[in-house]
Amino acid sequence: MTAYAFDYLVFIGRFQPFHLAHLQTIQIALQHSQKVILALGSAQNERNLKNPFLAQEREQMILSNFSAADQARIQFVHVIDVYNDVKWVKLVKDLVAAVTQASDKVGLIGHFKDESSYYLQLFPEWEMLELDSLVGSISATPLREAYYRGEIQTEFLPQGTIEFLQKFQSSEIYPKLQAKYQQQDKSNL
Repeated sequence: MTAYAFDYLVFIGRFQPFHLAHLQTIQIALQHSQKVILALGSAQNERNLKNPFLAQEREQMILSNFSAADQARIQFVHVIDVYNDVKWVKLVKDLVAAVTQASDKVGLIGHFKDESSYYLQLFPEWEMLELDSLVGSISATPLREAYYRGEIQTEFLPQGTIEFLQKFQSSEIYPKLQAKYQQQDKSNL
């Protein structure tokens, strides 16, 4: 049995879509932790250009990139947007506490890429496993924009995500999102 530094590592993200840097982060988390909790942000049951995929769809997209053994070590919690840091931190902590034991060593894994990463500092009781920038600096925003233009930027995406996005293009939802993207100011993404 491998001795892990953590019982659980929490990785917070929207994963819209799940890309290679996300994959690499989870792979590193699995090396350091018995289990990984993915806190799926913006988990409310509505779609928009910034959040085109529902939480259950993102779970499928993410898990499709891992072996059955690794899938068994990945858990999800769904974090809705509350637009208040104090309430949001409490929500994340409560969701994590619901799947862990009080005696478990819980840590947080992430990368301070820009000012939007400030939330990583909001959990001082969780030891931080800070990562350097992974596989270049991939951002989901330009990947979404390309996707709405009909492109799947395969060089930045793991195979399971590519297959998910291809299948999603055949859904009735995709053309509606594409049309909304073409009508809307691109800066809102």
